[in-house]
Amino acid sequence: MASGLQQPVVHPGNGLMSEEARRALEQARTEKERKRQSLNLQRENILSQRTSSPARRAALEAALKQIEDSIEQLN
Repeated sequence: MASGLQQPVVHPGNGLMSEEARRALEQARTEKERKRQSLNLQRENILSQRTSSPARRAALEAALKQIEDSIEQLN
């Protein structure tokens, strides 16, 4: 259920993670990479749009800023 949000379990003494913790960590990494890819696609889509409308341009710039901020937070 919420295992992807839990901290990995490290066994005291040997510093090794359990298999469940390793899977949860890999799942979190994969989800983060998918999110990054999705944001990059959105960014490319916005950058490819051309408009002469100042209002539309402002909306695109605001959306681009939000996407770039989200990408930065993932790093």
